[in-house]
Amino acid sequence: MRRIITILIAAMLTISSFETVSANEQAPREFIKWMEFDVPIEVLAQAMDYDVKLNSTDTPVCWIDLIAYGAARHWGKYPNNAKCAHISSAVKRITAGESMDDLTSELKLFSFHREAYGAVLSGMLGEYEIKVVNANGAKSRETRYGLRAFFPLARGYNYSHFDDFGESRSYGYKRKHLGHDFMARVGTPVIAVEDGYIEALGWNRYGGWRIGIRSVDRKRYYYYAHLRRDHPFHKSLEEGAFVSAGDVIGYIGMTGYSTEENVNNINVPHLHFGLQIIFDESQKDGYNQIWVDVYDIVKLLSKNKMPVQRNEETRDFERTFETNSVVID
Repeated sequence: MRRIITILIAAMLTISSFETVSANEQAPREFIKWMEFDVPIEVLAQAMDYDVKLNSTDTPVCWIDLIAYGAARHWGKYPNNAKCAHISSAVKRITAGESMDDLTSELKLFSFHREAYGAVLSGMLGEYEIKVVNANGAKSRETRYGLRAFFPLARGYNYSHFDDFGESRSYGYKRKHLGHDFMARVGTPVIAVEDGYIEALGWNRYGGWRIGIRSVDRKRYYYYAHLRRDHPFHKSLEEGAFVSAGDVIGYIGMTGYSTEENVNNINVPHLHFGLQIIFDESQKDGYNQIWVDVYDIVKLLSKNKMPVQRNEETRDFERTFETNSVVID
């Protein structure tokens, strides 16, 4: 069984043909062609808590290393709705003096899971700055460490959701739902999950008014679709612009399923939120796109919601506190 799984994991990588190439030719680059992300919320929270707790100690741990280690020990499949005993064991061994290299030297699947999970999670935890106001009204900036990515909807707005990744869709052509839907009222402010640059802003026949944001390391493409008719985006946005984690970027609506712009052809107001993982630029718009199930990720992000307030002059909502989520060197 283990041999079969190892072969399957190896098949996820581009297998280059190591034939002789001329001096003017370049051998194809190897990259991950396919992966799944099925790490349960309990494991995500467990690993994150260890990372945050031990960050300022002499034996820090990396939550992505821990999650990849647990996956490698489970042969790529975590048990549902349970913390991972392998992760707790790894933390004990590391705090006792061992290194992650020691723990993973014989785990053939660790490097694959480390790269795959790192592409999904690397922008979500780390150092950030935040502006704070004390009881006397004095303002200052503090450096903190923890969850620096935000939930896709603003704090204080009701929503419902379930794990709908992979369900059938039929508009245009029969296909799988490669995202996660949040059911909420029209006008609910939509929040940038992570720092990044706007790659797409405008109309798409499937997504209606939509925004596509690429993470700074270019590994993650966040897709927000079915935004509000007439006023879908925050007025400050334009293609190529930088947005910070926690910024208001748009508003939930019902647009899409139409070649005509600004049309409500969606029956229920909701945000379609998708996360594409990109190991090579050929995957961005190619046939081997990788979209991951974010259901457990957004449950983790629900710990960090951005409060907003309305600017009556611009009619846009704004974040109510400042953060700088870029890693501090």
